[in-house]
Amino acid sequence: MAFAYRNGALCAEQVSLEEIARRFGTPCYVYSRAAIAGAYSEFVQAMSGRDGLICYSVKANSNLAVLALLAQLGAGFDIVSAGELARVLAAGGEGRKILFSGVGKSDAELRYALEKAVYCINLESEAELERVARVARELGRRAPVAFRVNPDIDAKTHRYISTGLRETKFGVPHAEAERLYERAAAMPELEVIGIGCHIGSQLADTAPFVAATERLVALAERIEAKGVALRHIDLGGGMGIRYKDEPVRPRAEFVSAALRALGRRRQQLILDPGRSIVGDAGVLLTRVEYVKPGAARNFVIVDAAMNDLLRPALYDAWHGVQPVREAQSGSAGPVYDIVGPVCESADFLARDRALEARQGDLLALMSAGAYGMSMSSNYNSRPRAAEVLVDGAQARLVRRRETLEELFAAERVPA
Repeated sequence: MAFAYRNGALCAEQVSLEEIARRFGTPCYVYSRAAIAGAYSEFVQAMSGRDGLICYSVKANSNLAVLALLAQLGAGFDIVSAGELARVLAAGGEGRKILFSGVGKSDAELRYALEKAVYCINLESEAELERVARVARELGRRAPVAFRVNPDIDAKTHRYISTGLRETKFGVPHAEAERLYERAAAMPELEVIGIGCHIGSQLADTAPFVAATERLVALAERIEAKGVALRHIDLGGGMGIRYKDEPVRPRAEFVSAALRALGRRRQQLILDPGRSIVGDAGVLLTRVEYVKPGAARNFVIVDAAMNDLLRPALYDAWHGVQPVREAQSGSAGPVYDIVGPVCESADFLARDRALEARQGDLLALMSAGAYGMSMSSNYNSRPRAAEVLVDGAQARLVRRRETLEELFAAERVPA
């Protein structure tokens, strides 16, 4: 296990989280290199023997050290902004393995992507089709494109992370896809190379994933029958992890289910997992500032807050909480809400947790490697946390904590 107790102390691989807190302070994100590499390898091994590409979804965790590790392992990348493209390139990622997704790409972002020769631009509207063609024409380039098709499949997940239903902003409607492909294929500025979809995040079962794959394959066959050749089929990501007690299927099951649904089709299979690769590989390490008993509720106030880990406030998400020093009493302890210093009632990291807590204790918010640091902010003028990558017995700082002066370094007071 990436995180386990050794001699009474919770460790990341072979390094005690107490040592990490001493060296780098709190709050602090801690990632396991072995856990990231192991999760990525599971996808690769499950796709063995098939032309395939795993494009890590950068939005889940965009730290350069994480991206560099995955680039070294051979991963491609799924990006949604020029900033993510710049990060991937800075980390050693290759343009020929980059998918550019997202519903609102600007002219400048499209120019940047074409200049860096990304593998594919995923189109999500007819208006974007026209914009990409115009930008490519202005640059004298031919843009490689695919449509992200909205298959209208219910992912059975939280409504904020369900992206494959027709009422969401993502993708082109399934009913319009054939017409759009014919139009794109007729544009000399474009090279149509694939088709894709993504139905949502935190999928607990393969059934919606398979249903979307089958619908996409049937559509691909109709498109190819009209003379539009497709080089790849991108099935997105969204494979879930276990935060609490969710029924979660192994990564390999999603891959094998996709391969069965694809049948004899030989296009390259692309998957875009994010959370499934990094979610379990990280924790948010935080220190107890105060214990505050109350008549209605008891509170443990820690030095991490909703600006560090937004998921509980945004999705009412559940993260396991473990004391860094293993409890010796054997009793469950009082029930607390674990909250931060931010001035919002929504500033909680966990609710109704039984634990023994004292001022100065260290706690670990588990399964925080995805959508933790990447969604953090400076709300309440709080510096963002440090990030540490552990490799065996070595802990390396991969992002230093922001300073107070850095909070306003880009601002100016007019004369």
